[in-house]
Amino acid sequence: MLLQIPDVLSADQVHYFQTRLAVADWVDGRVTAGYQSARAKNNQQLPEQSAEARELGDIVLSALGRNALFMSAALPQRVFPPLFNRYEGGQAFGTHVDNAIRSLPGSGERLRTDLSATLFLADPASYDGGELTIEDTYGMHRVKLAAGSMVLYPASSLHHVAPVTRGARLASFFWLQSLVRSDAQRTILFDLDIAIQRLNGKDGAETEAVQLTGVYHNLLRMWSEP
Repeated sequence: MLLQIPDVLSADQVHYFQTRLAVADWVDGRVTAGYQSARAKNNQQLPEQSAEARELGDIVLSALGRNALFMSAALPQRVFPPLFNRYEGGQAFGTHVDNAIRSLPGSGERLRTDLSATLFLADPASYDGGELTIEDTYGMHRVKLAAGSMVLYPASSLHHVAPVTRGARLASFFWLQSLVRSDAQRTILFDLDIAIQRLNGKDGAETEAVQLTGVYHNLLRMWSEP
C-alpha cells in the first residue's frame, strides 16, 4: 500500500522546521546508507544525534501519534527516530531498496523495516526535481507533496529521488516496524477500518459497525506480532 497523508505538520510547525534546518550543520548523507545504497546516494543529512535532529524528530513522532490515518494504515509497533535530509545542486539518490533491519540508536535493539516514510518539508514550488519515485507491481509512482505532508510505502519497494536542479528539497525520512508484517494484511485492515469509520457516521448502522469492528479486531489478533 502506498498512502499519502496530508497535513502531518501544521503550517506553523513547517515554518519552524524550515527555520531550524536553514542554520543546521549538514553532513554527507551516506552516513546512514548500506553498502549498495551508498553507491547511489548523494545528499546531505543532519547528524542523527544532533540537537536539531532530536528536537525535530520528537515533534514528528508526536504529530504521528495524533494522526488517525497514519495509525490506521501503519499499525506501528516501533518507529525509527526520524532523520532529515537535504538535496540541492543536482544531488539525487539512485534506485535502491531500504535495509531490512535497522539498529535503534543507543538501545542495541533492532527494528524490521516494514514501512518507509518521507515527510516533505519544503514548498514544492521552491525547488525543481526531487520527486520520490516508488516502483510496485502497478508501475512507477512519482511523489512530490506539499510541505508538512507525508507518503508511506512498503520498505521493500524499489525507489529513487530525482536530481534537484533548483532550490533545495528538505525532508524527514524514517522506517517503522508494524504490528502486522504483511503489506497485504495491513491493507485489508486499513480498508476495513475506513469502512467502519464511515458506518459509524451513518444512522441505523450500529449493528453492522459493531459486527465489522469485531471482525477487524479478530483479524488484528490473528495477524499481529507482539
